[in-house]
Amino acid sequence: MAEMQDNPRKFEAMDPFGRKWTVNLEWLQNAISIRHADAVDVKWDLKADDGTEMTRVVALPHPYLLQVSKALGRELTDSWCIRLAGEHVRRMVETWEDAEKTIVTPAIEQMEEGARKLESVLSVTR
Repeated sequence: MAEMQDNPRKFEAMDPFGRKWTVNLEWLQNAISIRHADAVDVKWDLKADDGTEMTRVVALPHPYLLQVSKALGRELTDSWCIRLAGEHVRRMVETWEDAEKTIVTPAIEQMEEGARKLESVLSVTR
């Protein structure tokens, strides 16, 4: 399985209980059209090696996306939103934080941290 930076649409993550999860991108959609929210929703299907399945939507608030992309000098694209949401899902699985929530809205600090991590990884692969 490719690392997330190689394939942000399908990757693996290990939870604190020793289960390996396969994470697959379902879709990315402007939330205004489905929830009347100023956000970009990114839906993920997760399957653990023990057969457990769940679906999670990472709601990236548009104002936060603009703030973080401007601070990093990064263009706001679908691909970057997928990577940012994927990084948040990876963190959720690895820490089990917010695991009970179907729709998760990261705080600005979480988005900044995830974006900085992505920038360091992406700069190495360029």
